[in-house]
Amino acid sequence: MKDLMRAATLCLSLAAGTAAADSYADTIQMFKNAGGSGDFFHRCYAFAVFPTVGAAGFVVGGALGKGRVYVHDQLVGDTTMGQVSVGFQIGGKAYSQIVFFEDKRALDEFESGTFEFAAGASAVAATAGASASAGTAGTTAGASGTVNNATTVGAYQKGMAVFTVAIGGLMYEASIAGQHFSYKPRGAN
Repeated sequence: MKDLMRAATLCLSLAAGTAAADSYADTIQMFKNAGGSGDFFHRCYAFAVFPTVGAAGFVVGGALGKGRVYVHDQLVGDTTMGQVSVGFQIGGKAYSQIVFFEDKRALDEFESGTFEFAAGASAVAATAGASASAGTAGTTAGASGTVNNATTVGAYQKGMAVFTVAIGGLMYEASIAGQHFSYKPRGAN
């Protein structure tokens, strides 16, 4: 079991990597053009964007991604997302994720480092994907033929809306997952 966890950690580290500065702008632009998520940029208080989240699993899985937090389009901090999942899952995938915050209260909750537990199902093959999830922070749904033809659908639940777009991989997942976000304001040591 330790070897499986080490292998999964190595895969996640390699898959997540460090996003280049321009990949944030590219990812934000992709979500602005991806159907439903585009409307949220005009209505949100803030958002957190993760250009690449790497996920892998075989019964037990995990995901890891680094991101940035923007308030009214101004960069205010850095964030890391970690996820542990248990259930029927096999394979690995990479995806982009954005979390919109409806108001300051929702952003404050995010910055506090609380957990979000969610149950979901997804399938990703190469760069085509479909997903749906429901959890304490709300419900999400998404589909993409390619990164350039992404579509998203969602609504605020408890002040947050989450959208994902498949980048690539081969994974089927029906699991219960817990996500944890850490936040570090810009300029903090």
